[in-house]
Amino acid sequence: MKNISDLMKQAGELQSKMTEMQSAMDEIEIEGVSGGGMVRVTLSGKGQMRGLKIDPEIARDDIEILEDLIVAAHNDAKSKSEVRMQEEMQKLTGGLALPPGFKMPF
Repeated sequence: MKNISDLMKQAGELQSKMTEMQSAMDEIEIEGVSGGGMVRVTLSGKGQMRGLKIDPEIARDDIEILEDLIVAAHNDAKSKSEVRMQEEMQKLTGGLALPPGFKMPF
């Protein structure tokens, strides 16, 4: 029975650490860039858009190009955010191999 008690204690500690990590990820800002730096999107670690910077020179060009660059910058920031989340989860779980497709509650 002691093993189950220890396991429950570890699960509680992991849950507490996950809550802390979720709060920390909301404070992290990740920048995505496109068009050689002419468009920059800033996301929180949880993927919420916090900022958008557009070089005035690109705004004078074709609007469709600008729209594509915004999407590309957002996708760049989102992929960086996902990588960062995976790195943080690795630290939290100590390299514990989770089943494929297992999603944490973020």
